[in-house]
Amino acid sequence: MFRFFENLVDPYSPYAETDAPPRRLIPFLLDYSRPFFKVFIIAAIFSTLTALVEVGLIYYMGRVVDLLAEAETGNFWAQYGLELVFIVVFLLAFRPMVQILTLGILNNGILPNYGTLFRWRAHRQVLRRSVGWFENDFAGRIANRIMQTPPAAGDAIFQVFDAMTFAVAYVCGAILLLSDSDSSLALPLIAWLVLYGFLMRWTIARVGPASKASSDARSAITGRVVDSYTNIHSVKLHSYHDHEIQYAKESIEKARQVFAREMRIYTKMEVALTFLNGALIVGVGGWAIVLWSQGQTSVGAVAAAVALALRVNAMTGWLMWALTSFFRALGVVEEGLETIADPIDLVDQPKASDLIVTDGEIRFENLAHHYGKNIGGLSGVNLLIAPGEKVGLVGRSGAGKSTLVKLLLRFYDIEYGRIEIDRQDIARVTQDSLRKSIGMVAQESSLLHRSIRANILYGNGDATEEEMILASKRAQAHDFVLEARDADGRKGYDAHVGERGVKLSGGQRQRIALARVILENAPILLLDEATSALDSESEAAIQESLYRVMEGKTVIAIAHRLSTLASMDRIVVLDEGKIVEEGSHSVLLAKNGLYAKFWHRQAGGFLGIEAEAA
Repeated sequence: MFRFFENLVDPYSPYAETDAPPRRLIPFLLDYSRPFFKVFIIAAIFSTLTALVEVGLIYYMGRVVDLLAEAETGNFWAQYGLELVFIVVFLLAFRPMVQILTLGILNNGILPNYGTLFRWRAHRQVLRRSVGWFENDFAGRIANRIMQTPPAAGDAIFQVFDAMTFAVAYVCGAILLLSDSDSSLALPLIAWLVLYGFLMRWTIARVGPASKASSDARSAITGRVVDSYTNIHSVKLHSYHDHEIQYAKESIEKARQVFAREMRIYTKMEVALTFLNGALIVGVGGWAIVLWSQGQTSVGAVAAAVALALRVNAMTGWLMWALTSFFRALGVVEEGLETIADPIDLVDQPKASDLIVTDGEIRFENLAHHYGKNIGGLSGVNLLIAPGEKVGLVGRSGAGKSTLVKLLLRFYDIEYGRIEIDRQDIARVTQDSLRKSIGMVAQESSLLHRSIRANILYGNGDATEEEMILASKRAQAHDFVLEARDADGRKGYDAHVGERGVKLSGGQRQRIALARVILENAPILLLDEATSALDSESEAAIQESLYRVMEGKTVIAIAHRLSTLASMDRIVVLDEGKIVEEGSHSVLLAKNGLYAKFWHRQAGGFLGIEAEAA
């Protein structure tokens, strides 16, 4: 039975991805809820039916009171026995069946699938964003929004059908029931309903913004705490424990104050509701007694009216909390939209084709990029890298080396100029095909908290075990991998490496990254301080492997250790975002320019660029 309800909606059903999802709350929820529309209609019908059944029971309780008052004891069962048997069957069969179907649709059909669909689509949407977008936010805050928004959206949907639809149907049924006995009996309920509406409006107007502020504050805490945990080595190394405690306390205290202001709203609402509900009981019950004393209604009608008032009294607190939960959940969703519905600015052009690399020629034409600022970045860079050419990039920190590489990978859109690979503008090809054609080993080789095998296979998921191990051997990683163990007893290539690969040394992480690139076997190779984390002996061994990997590929290498670039076909020197020198190692030394200055300043082959920049 459970499986039937759980399979009413497929949360992974295909949908049209969009680069600019709706930014407003209701259109966004409607867009995500589209696969559930039919189920929502069924849920609304059964929720209404449940409410009408409950009102009907109170009505029948009044009828029973009247029957008991009017009927003779000896003839009661003979006159009304069949009717009572029908009611018993109704209570033991029909009513539970309606309740079971309502709960099955809500608890098993909507709640698990709606949250899953929301989280699945939100995660897909966020992963499509550019590197620059992620660099401008806390990873912890992004993850927190992705995790807390789906259950909040599910809670909001649940309250619509579990509380609001039920309550609307119940109140309408209650008005009809009271009017059936005497139309004036409905007047106290209607008056109460108007005042209750004003209280609800006051509460809702304040709960939404207060809830969003609380959600923002919680996300800020998560962002700061996760930032500390992610950089725990720096925290411990520099004895910044107390500073991080204080840094987190600031956001925790802000969240406490924001949450306290939110709870003041609920306290005021509860106090007002207590007075309103007291007036409801007195109004409906008192007026029913007055009508009975005047002979205008029956004892059963009085009993039903008082029972109905007491039931509404009990229900209003639940309904108000349901409503506030609904708008609190909407506040959380609205805060999450700041991340999920943020337009994707770096997208493939319509009908973008896949990049086809035939030779590996790279051309930078009048390239300019300043990250939206007036300083830094690149200015008017023109560079042609021939097929199969090995080019080294040299320059002070901030000269534009990494910017050039990021633009080639299209982590950012170019502000001016163009980049071509084999005469194909990279802005007009798909990002996936571009990056699959480029292998890169970066200075910071962060690994995924998965097995060593999974990290290497990131280079080529279709590779065989033998191909993966061969790439590991060529990267001088196989021996230490065989000795790897983790806390769960996994070993070798199955051992997990910890968040960002922290269980491995810097040199070991670098070798895993090299193995990944070797397995990828892309026609263009980018090396950004690829051997910076290795000792001299390991570097010499891996350099030999790298030289073999470079064969037949177009290579761009960045290094502060100039000895690693001396054998390049050409060395390009960048300074303040411009190319100031280029040529072979010997030619640049003969020029006695900036490169020669760097070369003579280095000790043991390491460039004193940082000191020069300072």
